Amino acid sequence: HTWFWNLIQDDFNDGNINFDGCIRLLEKMQINFNEDHLKHIFKKTIDKHSGDIISMDDFRAIYRALEHRPEFEELFKAYSIDGNILPDGQLLKFLAKEQFQTEANETTALEIIMKYEPIDEVRKRRQMSFEGFIRYMKSDECSIFKYQHRSVYQDMTQPLCDYFISSSHNTYLIADQLMGPSDLWGYSSALLKGCRCLEIDCWDGHNNEPIVYHGHTLTSKIPFRSVIHVIDKFAFMSSPYPVVLSLENHCSPKQQEVMAMCLKSVLGDKLLSAPLGGEVDMTKLPSPEALKHKVLIKNKKVGTLEQGMLRMEEDYAGEAEEVSDSDVPSDDDYPEDMSPVRSRTPSKRRGDRRSSPPPKRKIKERKIKIALALSDLVVYTKSQKFVGFEHSMQFQKCWENNSIGESQARKLARVSASQFIAHTTRFITRIYPKGSRMKSSNYNPQEFWNIGCQMVALNFQTPGPFLELQVGKFLDNGGCGYVLKPAFLRDLNTTFTPRNVGAHSRPMSLSIRLISGHQLPPSAMSKTNKADPTVQIEIYGVPEDQAKKRSSVVKSNALCPKWNETFSFNIQVPELAMIRFCVEDEVSLVNKEFLGQYTLPVMCLNTG
Repeated sequence: HTWFWNLIQDDFNDGNINFDGCIRLLEKMQINFNEDHLKHIFKKTIDKHSGDIISMDDFRAIYRALEHRPEFEELFKAYSIDGNILPDGQLLKFLAKEQFQTEANETTALEIIMKYEPIDEVRKRRQMSFEGFIRYMKSDECSIFKYQHRSVYQDMTQPLCDYFISSSHNTYLIADQLMGPSDLWGYSSALLKGCRCLEIDCWDGHNNEPIVYHGHTLTSKIPFRSVIHVIDKFAFMSSPYPVVLSLENHCSPKQQEVMAMCLKSVLGDKLLSAPLGGEVDMTKLPSPEALKHKVLIKNKKVGTLEQGMLRMEEDYAGEAEEVSDSDVPSDDDYPEDMSPVRSRTPSKRRGDRRSSPPPKRKIKERKIKIALALSDLVVYTKSQKFVGFEHSMQFQKCWENNSIGESQARKLARVSASQFIAHTTRFITRIYPKGSRMKSSNYNPQEFWNIGCQMVALNFQTPGPFLELQVGKFLDNGGCGYVLKPAFLRDLNTTFTPRNVGAHSRPMSLSIRLISGHQLPPSAMSKTNKADPTVQIEIYGVPEDQAKKRSSVVKSNALCPKWNETFSFNIQVPELAMIRFCVEDEVSLVNKEFLGQYTLPVMCLNTG
């Protein structure tokens, strides 16, 4: 008690405090609170006496209503000898039995006490009070997300193609892709979220200054130069690992030269403009570790790396060369219900099962002019038109990457999963949303992670379950934007496919006890702090692992709903599985309002 009064008495020197004073004091004590719930608890407190101010005793009651959760008290008392104190030996028992920390020892328990116990005299006795226990239970160490995975823990010395890479589509857009605004915030925001592959759509602008926007639409325009300045500033704030700038280049050779000069002058030493160590005849890509603090340019390239290196000695200002861009069917040529291999023609007569191939399109050779100055900045990420898996196996170099639209990629994954996975073990493959997603909606990235695609580009400006999967996936490995693929998606001779996991299955039996919620967002329809919350737990992964289970509904309680329900899942490929907890308010039997969610990789789940 003395500890608590000492902590708050200065704020009550001038007498009792009002609601704003209560907020300031809670913030000073670093107590998280939802303002709707705090208002409700504060009102209940002042209703007991007239006026709109509270005493120190009132504040203690509010503090306890927010912090002293019955679930914590129950746990604490189960291990405490007298209900007030947890000695280090009892804390050790708690760690072993409840948290499954079998390797914990007296030093572990002591470290926890020293870190979380706020009361000096208790801490000196190597004990923990209930206040310290609350702080420990609410810490990152007791989060459902494994504490060890909050920093980079994976091997970062493997080739770039061995990693899933956090990737953004139309990074400059902050709304839809027809009339929405383009904004530099799109780039700074994506980089601060750990995104490592950004897209820049470049077009000719006035006064020989290239611009960035979604071509042939009413989206607003921003200068290319400004985009590069923002990237220079924010590139390595959240992660030291390489950033790839995927250029969708529609500029004339003259303005491509301006782009090249801008990239060199603004990014300086950050820009990778030559192979590491001058090596041009490589058989595998360098690692994220080797490319730390480097910006890579992804664009078409003239000739080989060696030819580019030889040109470095020459002055080739104003020179451009043509590269062929085979006009193979693009993503929009494959409607959702049509396979690139063959389609079934609907027939009026029942029982007619004849199949006919889709109309063949003549593949035209299209020539694009690339300024040599820009071409030679492309080193490990040369954009190469995807022709087919066999063609890639025969001709593609490890530093050539493919971009495949989601519809085409989905068909290929369905009919040629083995070949697709063999392809992604060798070459960086970028998947992008189909052009008909006018409102910048997203596709499910899981189906492309399942086949090892490295850059699964999503619209970061569009919230929803699919973007939440992306955010959750890249919480792993310290949020650095690179996650090492499972061994079976890196092995050149792998036999794994998502529909036939075979020997690659490492089954996991997952049991989740949904205990309670605390300070959930109230329903939009509630005038106070109420909701009827229900929780849906979903597993995303290979087809066999996909599952969905829902809790019961707790009526009229968003402050501290209790479920105490257990859910079990059998997961065949946990290395690829994601788990999503979604809390909804049951407005009616058919209508639910989203309240909040948390998504993370199954392999990042903490026990206890």
